[in-house]
Amino acid sequence: MHDLYEVIHRRRDVRGEFTGEPVPGDVLDRVLSAAHAAPSVGLSQPWDFVIVRSDDVRKAFHQHVHAERETFAASLAAEAARRFARIKIDGVLESSLSIVVTYDASRGGPAVLGRHAIADAGLYSSCLAIQNLWLAATAEGLGVGWVSFYREEFLRELLGIPDGVRPVAWLCVGPVTHLERVPDLERHGWRQRRPLGEAVHADRWGGS
Repeated sequence: MHDLYEVIHRRRDVRGEFTGEPVPGDVLDRVLSAAHAAPSVGLSQPWDFVIVRSDDVRKAFHQHVHAERETFAASLAAEAARRFARIKIDGVLESSLSIVVTYDASRGGPAVLGRHAIADAGLYSSCLAIQNLWLAATAEGLGVGWVSFYREEFLRELLGIPDGVRPVAWLCVGPVTHLERVPDLERHGWRQRRPLGEAVHADRWGGS
């Protein structure tokens, strides 16, 4: 049990520590199997995993990501822009491979048990698969980096994802030199984590 907690707290969003060494096939299978074992609303398993190894595809995505980085940077005040300039936002080209996790709202339909009152429950299910993948990869000694600087329409066209299927995450995956003890955004002064006590409420919001 202590190993599970250790993996949870050791997990990091990796950008600059990838070595580029290959991921063994059996390790990748175990990581994907852990992702596929995630709980899902109505047992819909609404996720798919697109394994991206193509240099051309990754270069095209990398260019798009950095165009979006410039768009975001232009929206920042001067001090925030200076802090943001120090932050690496992706490891698309440095990582061994990428895994794009998708969400298909039609999976398990037309009546998905448990989703009638909360439409996003299916999307949450894909996020649970991502978390399983991330923790399994960490346990295997791999790093994972979630890239969120992209437009869904661009990624859907780049990978030939069908209409109605949402790309939820582009995950850079691969062996790393190390995992940082402190998350990147905290190290670079972008944000600080808040204490657990500030996030816990008793019986109703604000209750203590």
